[in-house]
Amino acid sequence: MKVLVTGGAGYIGSMVVAKLLERGDQVTVLDDLWFGGDALLPFLGNRNFRLTKADIVSRNSDLDEKFFSGIDSVIHLAAIVGFPACEEAGRDKVWDVNVEGTKKIYTAAARAGVSKLIFASSYSSYGESKQGELVTEESQLYPKSIYAESKIAAENFLLSQADTQITAPICLRLATVFGVSPRTRFDLMVNQFVLEALTHGKLSIYEENYKRSFVHVRDVARAILSVMDAPDPKVRGQVLNVGSEKLNTSKQELVAMIKAFLPDLKVAYQETSFMVDMRSIQVSFEKIRRVLQFEPQTDLEKGIDELIWALQNRIIWEPTSDKYRNHSNLLS
Repeated sequence: MKVLVTGGAGYIGSMVVAKLLERGDQVTVLDDLWFGGDALLPFLGNRNFRLTKADIVSRNSDLDEKFFSGIDSVIHLAAIVGFPACEEAGRDKVWDVNVEGTKKIYTAAARAGVSKLIFASSYSSYGESKQGELVTEESQLYPKSIYAESKIAAENFLLSQADTQITAPICLRLATVFGVSPRTRFDLMVNQFVLEALTHGKLSIYEENYKRSFVHVRDVARAILSVMDAPDPKVRGQVLNVGSEKLNTSKQELVAMIKAFLPDLKVAYQETSFMVDMRSIQVSFEKIRRVLQFEPQTDLEKGIDELIWALQNRIIWEPTSDKYRNHSNLLS
């Protein structure tokens, strides 16, 4: 297949590109390389790989529609990602990139006759869930950040096109992603906790009973490929949560997993925090199992073990560098 990946140099994108090339697909990456392109260096000699540095999602940027010619599927990952990064950028910039940019990409894909556009959305759109209740794709959305609001707006546009355009939109609401990738991020909860535990030997945790849903970056890539390979009627116009109920985990449980690997870790629990985003949420992933028979393969313990190994063996140099996060360094 011929696949175009926007944001292909990023945390998820670089893993998706690796998986696509591994199975012999032809891959075109469009990325402005804001965080560099180191993650793509191993692919430069691959005849099935093409990289173009381009700002494709900002309102004032030009999008050369020739990139979409002959493409079977578009995987749209380019965005301002996460609550802190979006707060820092401001609503206008976030809307410009995450909403208007998505419209631009989809319109170009539809004009070129692309079969599918797979959109990376977020489970943060749900806001929170009642204690003991699992949110589903049909649940009411209660966004608590500009980031979540922008993802919902982009989803609404894409889903409105499902019955009128040749390009089938599919929206994947990803759980919080964790694990190592060619461009690992350390501003996501699991990865950040592991890095802080190794760097400082201690963690300060607020609202330890709050629950989140998690999914390994490799499994995100697997889910994207599963959607890409699925028959159009199965996935056209669908919203799918990506993750597993087995990875619905409280902060306290997560810290206990890390402490099992690092027994000398000191943990201080706090009742309040300076953070604004105070979500507690558990998610159902029944739909993606039913529609695609998809189940994640990597659990939290395995992901934590890999992170610790990569950091202790200095596979990732200078992990506190801003290039490993989408917003300002959280570590002192």
